[in-house]
Amino acid sequence: MELNTVQENVKKIKVQLAAGNPFGEKITLVAATKMQSVEAINAAIEAGVDAVAENRVQEFRDKTDGLLPCPQHFIGHLQTNKVKYLVGKISLFHSCDRYDLAEEIARLSVNRGVVSNVLIQVNIGSEISKGGFPLEEAKQAYERLKATQGLRVKGFMAMLPADGDTSFLAGLADQMRALFEWARAQDKEIEYLSMGMSGDWKLCVEHGSNMIRVGSTIFGERNYG
Repeated sequence: MELNTVQENVKKIKVQLAAGNPFGEKITLVAATKMQSVEAINAAIEAGVDAVAENRVQEFRDKTDGLLPCPQHFIGHLQTNKVKYLVGKISLFHSCDRYDLAEEIARLSVNRGVVSNVLIQVNIGSEISKGGFPLEEAKQAYERLKATQGLRVKGFMAMLPADGDTSFLAGLADQMRALFEWARAQDKEIEYLSMGMSGDWKLCVEHGSNMIRVGSTIFGERNYG
């Protein structure tokens, strides 16, 4: 895709996000940059995305030094043995989906004298193919991670199922918003409900998401060839 088209796409999304969500919150636009070139990512940064995010450690390592100044997030499933490449460099981990991962991020953060911002991933659709804590365990996970030295819990992340009618998906999004509100009522650090990708971000924003992760809507369909 032409770089000017990438920038036009970012600006179009920003216009649509300008009104915020129904709760009066600003929407953080995260560009999902899997398989994108440094040039394309920099074009998106110049156009005003709030953060960029990889979901593969090797891609992050290959690209990070070539990027313009911009918060860098990590949004993919993360193996514990690769956390060492990210701690101190990632401003927000979206996919803190299990305790052993949280503990490794925390251990390295303490060792390196940093505090890592994390979102607790919730498997809101109870999908076998996705990681994350079941909704019924999410509050317990929050309490445990909140008390873990080296971590700062900033909110929650979820991916809605790819199929399902609008009312079903809206109901799941509403459950995530209720979890977010529960945590925020007792913790001023809770800031983000990361929910919504290229195919469903509008529904998610309508139901309370304040952070979306958008790839193909910005960069076009990925070429896996």
